Amino acid sequence: MNDVATLTPTEARERFRAGLRVPTSGWCAGWTQANLLAVPRDLAYDFLLFAQRNPAPCPILDVTEPGEVSSQRFAGDLRTDLPAYRIYEHGELVAEVDDVTGHWRDDMVAFLIGCSFTFEDALLEAGVPVRHLEQGGNVPMYRTSIACRPAGSLSGPMVVSMRPMPASQVATAVRVTSRYPAVHGAPVHIGSPADLGITDLDTPDFGDPVEVRPGEVPVFWACGVTPQAAVMQSRPALAIGHAPGHMAITDIRESEHLVP
Repeated sequence: MNDVATLTPTEARERFRAGLRVPTSGWCAGWTQANLLAVPRDLAYDFLLFAQRNPAPCPILDVTEPGEVSSQRFAGDLRTDLPAYRIYEHGELVAEVDDVTGHWRDDMVAFLIGCSFTFEDALLEAGVPVRHLEQGGNVPMYRTSIACRPAGSLSGPMVVSMRPMPASQVATAVRVTSRYPAVHGAPVHIGSPADLGITDLDTPDFGDPVEVRPGEVPVFWACGVTPQAAVMQSRPALAIGHAPGHMAITDIRESEHLVP
């Protein structure tokens, strides 16, 4: 396979539509990746309010009109052009598939939510390691004991992603990622996983475990899988999300999110 970092969003989406199923960290350098949550119209306001009240884990990049399957910021088809999706019914995960055309309703409203994969190139350029890329896996993600602010019928815990690094590079990671508030921004926690209610870094709730080497510190960012944790807790009749780590690659340049 060609170097996936050099692909355009259109080229990447064509591969996913054809059935390629892989995590997207490292794909399409310079282009923003996004989490997906699609819900029926009667739940859309509750989720919009949930995201507004919890901007760190749920920074909204785009919202479709009911029934639309593409937008100016995602020119592909949201039903087919991600590598993998999760279908929830009454909060239960009922399927993980690579095409949700048969599950999509005419009243579905899709939300694209910022993803920390977007700032990983900036971390690498600053000399900060990104361990899951080194190991060729998915980023580890964990449910925490931090409750999000509820909204309407939705409530749930914050989910975080974790990247270990030498203590000497933590300040650099904070400085780099704080310039990307639209894709989670600065870390929400540095150090002890127990402070977040995480009992074992080797057993993430989503994604793959990564090696934490002697002298390294785990650094945690708010994660866009948080909406799916809210779906699991709140149990709406139907919700469609991306499979964690298998993102929507948008037509938004990463540079659009960079602030001074």
